[in-house]
Amino acid sequence: MADSQQIHFSVLLQESLQALNIKPDGVYIDGTFGRGGHSAEILKQLGENGRLIAIDQDPTAIEYAEQNFNDQRFEIQYGSFEEIKTYADSRGLLGKVDGILLDLGVSSPQLDDAERGFSFMRKGPLDMRMNPEEGLSAKQWLKQIDEKTLKLVLQNYGEERFSGRLAREIKSASDRDELQTTLDLAELVKRVSPKTEKNKHPATRTFQAIRIAVNRELDVLKNVLESAVEVLAPGGRLAVISFHSLEDRIVKVFIRDQSRIKDLFPDSPVQLEVVEPVIKKVGKPIFPTAEECKQNSRSRSSVLRIAEKI
Repeated sequence: MADSQQIHFSVLLQESLQALNIKPDGVYIDGTFGRGGHSAEILKQLGENGRLIAIDQDPTAIEYAEQNFNDQRFEIQYGSFEEIKTYADSRGLLGKVDGILLDLGVSSPQLDDAERGFSFMRKGPLDMRMNPEEGLSAKQWLKQIDEKTLKLVLQNYGEERFSGRLAREIKSASDRDELQTTLDLAELVKRVSPKTEKNKHPATRTFQAIRIAVNRELDVLKNVLESAVEVLAPGGRLAVISFHSLEDRIVKVFIRDQSRIKDLFPDSPVQLEVVEPVIKKVGKPIFPTAEECKQNSRSRSSVLRIAEKI
């Protein structure tokens, strides 16, 4: 599995490490282990009493961690980061974690493995599941939903201008069992799309939308952000790397809302209850340098946002 490590670049690596403000004896959670790029660097900054818990729902990532990370300060947890509160609580760490890193989206090894069905550039089964052992594959999901729902998914999750036309054609092809592989879907989208964007494959938005729906990515993100605040210790940092505007908007709004004083009854003439902020925003959003984008084209759309628990 060494080849996966060689081709894998951890996005915004140094920036995310600085965001965590790592203490040598601190406790940290890497919510998306992937191939361990961020985890390896966090461990370098931890002393012998430091602790790192990594989470991943991809069995191949778990296998990689078990084979390559032999460190008593490190442990890998199989499952979704949506359950981060449960994982922390079971270890007696609720409200005691010094930093949480969430690197959202699909990892490079997942994209590069045609069998996972994430890429419209490689022929593979129409799957798209982050955890191939749970839930419906993209092929099964397309079979089960109706055209109206598919149109809304393409519109809301893919920001696809031609959502109605694409939903009709995709659903029809799915019902006829004509969508067996990723290339079947990619070629259909290319054929049906009346216009294409320069330097962007016509199927980009469709694949993103279906992947988000299959994995419930935006709902999971909202849930993990809420849980992360409870998991963090006062002064603990939350660092989130997102890759498209839908994710980034959720992170941005969450940090903004949680860092404001809230009046629970704004229309009442008498102030009844006020909720104090639970986190504060740290700095401005951080984007990859031109050098990083040149080295790793997949980092181009990434943005890092940071918050600290009060």
